[in-house]
Amino acid sequence: MKIEKFKSEIETVKKFFELYCKNKHKNLVNNNIKLHYKGEEINSSLNLCEDCLKTITYCFDRLVECPHEVKPRCRKCLKPCYGKDEWKAMKKVMKYSGIRVGLSSIKNIFKGDS
Repeated sequence: MKIEKFKSEIETVKKFFELYCKNKHKNLVNNNIKLHYKGEEINSSLNLCEDCLKTITYCFDRLVECPHEVKPRCRKCLKPCYGKDEWKAMKKVMKYSGIRVGLSSIKNIFKGDS
């Protein structure tokens, strides 16, 4: 995938994990991570608990290794790369945060913030 798409995927996953972790867990710690993709270094700061950091790191590793030039949604991929436990953890975060991010966007439309 192109570097812009990769960065967008990273930011989306980061946003979802930070929302989930902030609302569900305690003991959040600020972590700085470095990702290398197609010769570029991407730095990101994450405020997550240890378990969420482990899961998001796994997710980022899968994104870096994704062989598709046009990345499909992971659930529609013909060659899934997630382990069963990691898939369940990711699904829980995406479902929880996706609903809240979606509702927030709808509220902003009615408030005139979009």
